[in-house]
Amino acid sequence: MKQFEDWLNGVTDPITTWLTTVNDWVYSWIVIIALVGTGIFLTFVTKGVQFRHVRTMFQHLKRSRQGAKGGITSFQAFAIGMATRIGIGNITGVALAMILGGPGALFWMWVVAFFGMATAFSEATLAQLFKQRHPDGTFRGGPATYILHGTKSPFLAKLFAAFMVFCMVVAMPMVQANSISGVLQSSHNVPLWISGAIIAIAAATVLIGGVRGIAKATEIISPVMALVYIVTALAIIVLNLDALPDFFSAVFRSAFGLDEALAGTAGGIFAAILNGTRRGLFSNEAGMGTNPNAAATATVDHPVSQGLIQALGVFLDTVIISTATGFIILTSGVVDLSGLDSTASSYLTSQAVMGSLGTWMAWPFSIMIFFFAFSSILGAYAYADANMVFLGWTSKIWERGAQALAVLSSGVGAILAVPFVWTLMDSAMAFVTVLNLIGVLALTRWITGALKDFDEQHKQGNEPVFNEDTADLPSRLPTNGWVLTE
Repeated sequence: MKQFEDWLNGVTDPITTWLTTVNDWVYSWIVIIALVGTGIFLTFVTKGVQFRHVRTMFQHLKRSRQGAKGGITSFQAFAIGMATRIGIGNITGVALAMILGGPGALFWMWVVAFFGMATAFSEATLAQLFKQRHPDGTFRGGPATYILHGTKSPFLAKLFAAFMVFCMVVAMPMVQANSISGVLQSSHNVPLWISGAIIAIAAATVLIGGVRGIAKATEIISPVMALVYIVTALAIIVLNLDALPDFFSAVFRSAFGLDEALAGTAGGIFAAILNGTRRGLFSNEAGMGTNPNAAATATVDHPVSQGLIQALGVFLDTVIISTATGFIILTSGVVDLSGLDSTASSYLTSQAVMGSLGTWMAWPFSIMIFFFAFSSILGAYAYADANMVFLGWTSKIWERGAQALAVLSSGVGAILAVPFVWTLMDSAMAFVTVLNLIGVLALTRWITGALKDFDEQHKQGNEPVFNEDTADLPSRLPTNGWVLTE
């Protein structure tokens, strides 16, 4: 088995080198500008929706477990989204960003998140507006649908959908499985291939249940694992409260290149921005076009309701959980970022947790990592399913083929080299992000129209209910997701 692992990594190493060069250019000159620029623009046109409606976000989340009407609840859609948001990106991804870009990468993750909340709100609202009702009572939709109607280009819409399927059944499972196997090997000496086999079998068992099965699984796994991780992080923060000022000082000094010792292995302010943006995008997925696929499945009274809930997810993911991870790493006293390379990202956070709370945390943390990553694999398949429906790949052959590929990717990803799986994921993310942002910007008028309708009803003290006859939209909706609410 070791010979197979060496052969596989020998094949992928040249690919990693080439993709890294391409990714650095694409993220430097296209993705960062498009992502942050779109977030700033949407913050302006929505009049700072992510700041105005903070209280409303929590109110809608509180009652989001009701009103499914035989479909998927708003909370279940939120949980599927959080399954891919909160997880490895907050643990391994943050560690990787800090190794390559220094603590300052965290600051740029915050920037991406705050503006990204407006982007996440917008793409989720669009997903709800243009969702399609299916015979079984569930909804499907997402960027492929609104790109089609926003750009009037079936080619761009199908291109997005096809790349999203690849991203969610190949790249995403590989990254998640790789993180699980890395922790189990470093903490418990579990061979990579055994981890891969376990992950593949577990994934196959749940994926057979389809989207509803995934929704039920992630509804339980995601909140519980997020709560356990937050409690763990809070315990470490409480034990190291005196380190908070130094932590924030290190982040800001590194973010603006004021301390070479905190620059990261890639060096300088540019490395902090580049890696903070990449890992911020992977962690909270705002603008990437993944979470709208989950947002579209929810049964809600108004499209903006789900938009607000998804925007809250970005804040919880990056500003709260990723920051907690950064604090754990910097204050543990057991790691030195300057002496590490990217391969250390798979176990850095677990070592920091054990350094702060003791070696007894080895197994609890490993179990946490397993379920974080496993729920992300499930959530990713739900996104792939939505895009296969859009492409017309709805036969049992396509369904079973995608499930088999997701299972295979999980197993193989566990034994691949860390740089390859993350580089592959970065490449896939860049492509779908740019296509998604084109669709969002083309449909800005629909976003502001739906938000205006929501705001007017909210100001009157009413619970907003969407009616496309009275909403200030550019035209009639071309899809059937809201036909029964007329």
